[in-house]
Amino acid sequence: MRVEDVFRQQPPPTGNPYLSDPVLPILLKRLLPASALSTIEPDLIRLGEDLVHVIRPLAPLIKDPTLTQYDAWGNRADVLHVSDGWNTLKAFACKEGVISIPYERKFQQHSRIYQFAKTILMVADCHVVLCPYAMTDGAARVMELSGSKKMRQEILPRLISSNSEKSYISGQWMTETSGGSDVSRLETVARPVTQQPGDLGPAYLLDGFKWFSSAAEGNMSVALARSESAHGTGGLSLFLVPVRLPPFPSPLSNNILLHRLKDKVGTRAVPTAELALNGARAWRIGAPGTGIRQIAPVLNITRIHSSVSSVGSLMRCLSLARAYAGVRTVDGGKLLATVPAHMETLARVSVLYHALTHLLFGTIALLGRTECRVASPAEEGRLRLLTPTLKAFAALKAVSAMEECMAALGGQGYMEETGMGRIIRDALVEKIWEGTVEVLSHDLIRASRGKGVEDFRQWAQTIISSAPKQIPAIARLQDAVAALPSLFHKTLNPLLPRSILTLFGHVASALFLLEHATWARNNSELTAETDFAVFERWIDELKPILDEIADLDREGGVEERIRVNALVVGAMDAKAKL
Repeated sequence: MRVEDVFRQQPPPTGNPYLSDPVLPILLKRLLPASALSTIEPDLIRLGEDLVHVIRPLAPLIKDPTLTQYDAWGNRADVLHVSDGWNTLKAFACKEGVISIPYERKFQQHSRIYQFAKTILMVADCHVVLCPYAMTDGAARVMELSGSKKMRQEILPRLISSNSEKSYISGQWMTETSGGSDVSRLETVARPVTQQPGDLGPAYLLDGFKWFSSAAEGNMSVALARSESAHGTGGLSLFLVPVRLPPFPSPLSNNILLHRLKDKVGTRAVPTAELALNGARAWRIGAPGTGIRQIAPVLNITRIHSSVSSVGSLMRCLSLARAYAGVRTVDGGKLLATVPAHMETLARVSVLYHALTHLLFGTIALLGRTECRVASPAEEGRLRLLTPTLKAFAALKAVSAMEECMAALGGQGYMEETGMGRIIRDALVEKIWEGTVEVLSHDLIRASRGKGVEDFRQWAQTIISSAPKQIPAIARLQDAVAALPSLFHKTLNPLLPRSILTLFGHVASALFLLEHATWARNNSELTAETDFAVFERWIDELKPILDEIADLDREGGVEERIRVNALVVGAMDAKAKL
């Protein structure tokens, strides 16, 4: 039989990613004022069309970056090559305002919602080009808050420009071989010097080795280095380091050597490098020894970008699985969309997608309010709790759900042509970048000190009190909320932080879902039934989390569990086992 004569599966339809999404349009209707939505929504619809017809076809042109370290005569050159497709994506993202929108603040506190609504639509089709823009966003916020007058005059406008010919991209250089996520062991040293060309602030020379430096093709970076004699984090300061800023047109001119490019599992289009700093020129940002405090805005913003990447990747995979179910026939002609077991799986993934999207944009709304100085102290505290929770919870949950979407396409899902494999590989980094789940769990514990948890409980009670009383799931949510303060007091148990974060992420998501469902019912929205069904199913998943916490917190059982864990993993020698 000729291959032309065999059955050919009808491709799933390619819809506008904004208009075909079951969550984002109605969520934005609630979060945005009507006047803002009337401007923003047409732009999102237009963006959706551009992604399908202009950006998606660029995929074959996105190639891995390469590095030429020496020229033909043996001279050190360190020339970084990126593909034309990558450069096209960078220019596209810049023009779309992925950085400029939140700093123009045309829509005030709602500008962050607008920015990230565009970003979440772009994630899956832009091959992680939004990663360097995430760091640029964080660097811009640092310049806005802590940069010298000249930094704000000369550097900030470039970072937030939507003109790709003039805009700068910034990296962030923190990770070193000595400590990984533990920057207290950082070895890079900053030496003060007299003023140098540029005069952007107190001048230094940096010597060290940055082991994981994304956006290696960028113009600059913000970097931590040890400028003081104090050990740990107390001796760290934050610096602006030119990479390709005039008068430094190449890495060599600022004494930065590209040791090698990272050979990564995913995010391969992003040039990530190991960098040697050999007297690199830099200017201090903020007071000496305050590096951790100065870089906090970078971490907070990039963690939200990371969460957008996780949820946006799931958005695309779920949309493919949903579309495929509408065209694939099985068992003598039945559509997959009519097969109960198949739809049960897609429904579970969809509930998770609803929950993560509501948690994401609930947190983004708080970020916008905080930046525009209209947030209450309780809202600022809630943002502090939710930022590490959102990043870790989305990364933890999204990839396994994306794998279900891949399986929903059968063998076709495993083919590179569908794009699912690349999206999943790229999304895996979110479990590591800007902190693993364990690191972020401990950050949540630190954030819980003070009034934050009690303020969260009071906010939760406001949402619960305004919801319909006849829904049984609400009582279970109320019980979980009531348990949070005492649970956060048990953090001396070293086994609990990850489970506490998981519970807190689940409860926070449930509250945002309930808030939205109540709004939908009160406003007679067509989605109201679906919204309450999603909320109730999400609450059904609370019990296993609570059971796990109870198991890990059994009185007298913690030390024994720790000992047996080491046995199971094989981390104890034979004598210890006896």
